[in-house]
Amino acid sequence: MDVMKRLVLLLSCCAALACGADLANVHTVYVLKMSKGMDQYLANRLTNDHVFQVVTDPKLADAVLTDRIGESFQAKLEELFPTPEPEQPAKENAKELAKQKEKEKEESAKPGGLLAEPVNKLASPAANSSFGHAGGTIFLVDARSRQVVWSAYDVPKDGTSRQLDRTASDIVSRIKRDLKKQ
Repeated sequence: MDVMKRLVLLLSCCAALACGADLANVHTVYVLKMSKGMDQYLANRLTNDHVFQVVTDPKLADAVLTDRIGESFQAKLEELFPTPEPEQPAKENAKELAKQKEKEKEESAKPGGLLAEPVNKLASPAANSSFGHAGGTIFLVDARSRQVVWSAYDVPKDGTSRQLDRTASDIVSRIKRDLKKQ
C-alpha cells in the first residue's frame, strides 16, 4: 500500500513538471538573433498573426525562440535568466561578503603576471560560435524549465526577403496549428 502511494505521488509530480513546459503556457516570447535575420521575420509574423506577444525584455518572456541550441545557447540563457542562488542565512551571507571583499583587496594588490586574469576579458567565445548550427531548425524553449516545448525544421530556398518571410509564415502557421490541437 505504501509503495502505491509513492508511485501515485511520483506520477503526479512528473505530470506537474510536464505541464510546466507546454506550448499552451507560452504567451510572451523573446526572439534571439538568428542567421540571415530570420528573427525579424518571425517576430513580425508572430506579432501580426497574434500568436504570441513578442517582448524586447527577456525577463518578461515565457519562452525563447532560437535557431540553435547547445552550449552557446545555454550560456545565453544563463546570461538572460540567471539561475537563482539558494538563500543563505544573514550571518553566513555577511561573513561570505567580508571574505570576498578581503580576497578582492588582496588580488588587486598583486602585480599582474603571465597567469593573471585578463583585464579586457570578453564573454564566452562559445556564445558567439555557430558551431553545431543546423540551418532551418527553430526551437521554442521554456524560459524557466529550459525545456524545448516546440520545434520545426523549414529551410528557406534562398536568402531573399521573400523566401525568409515565406518560411517565417510557414513556421508561425505550424505553431498556430499546434496550439489549436492543445
